[in-house]
Amino acid sequence: MKNYKNVVILDHPLIRHKIALLRDKTTGTKQFRELIEEITTLITFESFKEVKTKTVEIETPLEKCEQKVVVEGSVAIVPILRAGLGMVSGVHTLFPTAKVGHIGMYRDEQTLEPKEYYCKLPDGIEHMQVVLLDPMLATGGSACDAINLLKRRGCKDIKLMNIIGAPEGVEKVAEAHPDVNIYLSTLDRCLNENGYILPGLGDAGDRLFGTK
Repeated sequence: MKNYKNVVILDHPLIRHKIALLRDKTTGTKQFRELIEEITTLITFESFKEVKTKTVEIETPLEKCEQKVVVEGSVAIVPILRAGLGMVSGVHTLFPTAKVGHIGMYRDEQTLEPKEYYCKLPDGIEHMQVVLLDPMLATGGSACDAINLLKRRGCKDIKLMNIIGAPEGVEKVAEAHPDVNIYLSTLDRCLNENGYILPGLGDAGDRLFGTK
C-alpha cells in the first residue's frame, strides 16, 4: 500500500494485545464489546490531539493560572450503524461532552455497495470537528458515502476512526478524500472474494450484538 499523508496507523503494544483478543473466535460478546471500547479509547487519544481549545483562567488552591480547555460543542462523533455504535462509549470515556449523530448504512450482499437508510446529525454539525466511527474499513464504500453525506451537510473538518482496515479500503478513502485523516489501530492483509477483511475478526456488528 502507498504511504498516504492522511493515514495514521497506530502501533502500540497495548493495542496489539487487545487486537489479538478481539480476533479470537472464542471471545464472547461481552469481552468483544469491552475490547472495542478500550481500543477506541486508545485511538481517541491520538485522533483528538488537534481538537479546538481555548484559554481560560483557573484558580488552584495556591494561585490563578491559565489553562487550555476544549471548546464546548466543538466536536461531534458519528457512528456508522450498526457496528459503529460499539465505539461511541470508547470516545465518551475521554470526551464525554462530544455530541453524537448517526448514519445508517448496510452493505448489499450481491454488489457489496453501501445503501443509506438513516441519517440524524446534531444541529450546527457543519461548524464542528466530526469524527466518523466504524470498526472495520473494508471496501471503503460505506466510509466514502458517509463522508460525502457529511460534506453535503457542510462539514469541513472530518476524521475517520477505524479499528481494522484493509489496504483496498484505506486506499479508496485516502484517495477520494485526501482532506480526511484516517486513524487505524491495525492494517490487515487484504479482502476476500466476499469483501471481508483477512485475517480480520468476522462481522463486527454480529459479534458486538450477539446476532450470530
